[in-house]
Amino acid sequence: MMTTPAELLRSLARTRASLDGEEVTYWWSGDVYSWAPDAPYERVFGFEGVNVARLVEDPEAGEDAYLLLTREAAFYLDPVTREILKVWRDLPVVHVWNDPANQKWRPFPIPTTELGGQVCFSLEIPLAYPSPLPMAQYPVHSAGDTYRALELFQFFADRADLDGTAPSVPAVMSWMRMSPWVPWMARGRQLGGLAFHCRGRKLGSYDDVPERTRAYIAEHRPEFAHAPEQWSTPNETSWTYFRRLHPPK
Repeated sequence: MMTTPAELLRSLARTRASLDGEEVTYWWSGDVYSWAPDAPYERVFGFEGVNVARLVEDPEAGEDAYLLLTREAAFYLDPVTREILKVWRDLPVVHVWNDPANQKWRPFPIPTTELGGQVCFSLEIPLAYPSPLPMAQYPVHSAGDTYRALELFQFFADRADLDGTAPSVPAVMSWMRMSPWVPWMARGRQLGGLAFHCRGRKLGSYDDVPERTRAYIAEHRPEFAHAPEQWSTPNETSWTYFRRLHPPK
């Protein structure tokens, strides 16, 4: 049984990644919905993504501390045909190329739920920090000077697998994010935002990513087929990536 924060983190690490440092690929798919006051909810995009991760011990933090080294790519899709979009309402679509998307892990009381033969690890991450796109510099692409969002992750693994000794266990996941309009939608301070609703699984290898998605990554950013080798900061986000594409004048 998992009883201490360190034991919980170790079980989460085996579910989210692999204790032996091998690369682990998660793939997910879902949809993106718009919401705004006095407006109907609308499914505006499909969404599909890949995260390739490597878990290593943190040499500066001692036992039971890890670095999760990852890159993640995700693509906005036509909500009906599921084709990767190039433009949306005459606007160029900026897909997600987060390199890196790293995390430092320390033992903490991870919320878990026993679901019969499964264990669910829940990660609820409220975000509020100065926006990389200040209103004064990006009046058309920024919803405000503070970026606010809510990320909700759930990772599901079988109790029997977690009771074993393998460094990595099979898993499925769900993810939801409430966020402002993404910058390339050019909504400015229009009230409302986006809700991302996706589900996915840990793959046997990167080769199990759907061929269309692997081909798109190979053509545009082939380094996203692998996790980073070294820790680096800061993390990339859709907002910092947009700023790099469109530096302030």
